[in-house]
Amino acid sequence: MPEFEELLQAELPALERFVKFRIGSARDAEDVLQEICLAAWRNYGSLRDQSSFKPWLLGIARNKCKDYFREQARRMELPLEELNEAVLAVGLRGRTIKSAVRDTLEQLGNTDQQILYLAYFRDLPQAEIAERLHLPLGTVKSRLHKARSRFKERWPYREKGETNMKTLPEYLPEYTITESELPLFPVRWEETMGWFVVPKPGETCSWAMYDFPERRRTEQCDMEVLGRAEVHGIQGVEIRAVEYAPSDCSRIGDADKTERRFVAQLTETHCRILAESHVEDGVRKLYTFLDGGDFLDNWGFGEDNCGNEVRIAPRGDIRREGSAVTAADKPFLLDVVGRYTVEIGGRRYDTICVMDIETYDGGVATEQFLDKEGRTVLWRRFNRDNWAMDRYGRPWSELLPENERITINGATYVHWYDCITDHIL
Repeated sequence: MPEFEELLQAELPALERFVKFRIGSARDAEDVLQEICLAAWRNYGSLRDQSSFKPWLLGIARNKCKDYFREQARRMELPLEELNEAVLAVGLRGRTIKSAVRDTLEQLGNTDQQILYLAYFRDLPQAEIAERLHLPLGTVKSRLHKARSRFKERWPYREKGETNMKTLPEYLPEYTITESELPLFPVRWEETMGWFVVPKPGETCSWAMYDFPERRRTEQCDMEVLGRAEVHGIQGVEIRAVEYAPSDCSRIGDADKTERRFVAQLTETHCRILAESHVEDGVRKLYTFLDGGDFLDNWGFGEDNCGNEVRIAPRGDIRREGSAVTAADKPFLLDVVGRYTVEIGGRRYDTICVMDIETYDGGVATEQFLDKEGRTVLWRRFNRDNWAMDRYGRPWSELLPENERITINGATYVHWYDCITDHIL
């Protein structure tokens, strides 16, 4: 069936992303992909409309992934008879049984666990629960109401995050960065790459951008986690981001206020964005991780959009001595380059510096100083001297002659702007 092969090849990248986002084991993911392709080939004759090939194929993939999780549950001999991907949460680097549902249930007593299990996992009517437990129907209703209340009290997610935004200073406070001779410290970095908010329920974050050498605030962004969300069966949280006086690359039309919604996911090993949406000319536009370059070029990060690593440690890919940086010739260059004391606004912070070289945009390098809580104290951007010459007309060393410079593999990079968050206020 030549037409089947052509359709499959066209949708294969989206299919691979769909499966690999769910199944952490690369070997298992490949096995499931083969099962999906074989099932699609066998059942292709039942597809009446070729224009529906992609959703039809992803429907097969969804069912095969469910079969995979059921088999894993059977092998693990888990006590619950009906499991889903929320209970068998799959990380990027391995499988874990932990989930918010399971963790919350474990905080309850056996009686609450039993009645919630029968009502929600087994989906039994209250009358049948009463019969099984040999209890009056009124008692079942009362116990179920109390169990739901106790579950809700312990549930870590809230439907709407509380806003507690802070206005950042109009001018960036003076700061100094001093290299430390102390050894590096381990840090868990859970912030969303480029947006600084931690994708956990109830989290908020405000951050601002400051151009140099004026040091004046040019843009502020307020972010809040609204609640749980799901994209193509992948669970995460919804984040609202409101940008005031957004830069040209972030602006939507002529508006001086831009609002976006993200869905982001935080696992034990990575943090990544799954979807972005915004309204443009009265139309809501939505992009997800299955949309290839339209999504990945703007919101993706890392190989196959795996995201940024939560447990970061030096790899030796980037080495720094003063203002001279030497970087390996490889994609996705992000590395810990040293320990520094950052003094800003009269406060001192013990930090490690994470450098990112050309992972988002060719000719762009960044420094991100993280404290021991894994929160950003200071973020700095540098442009290669010939970056975007067609747009700006002159090298950056001429556009910003007073600004700091570093060299990366011998090429000159010029400091452009900084960002700080309300974490340091």
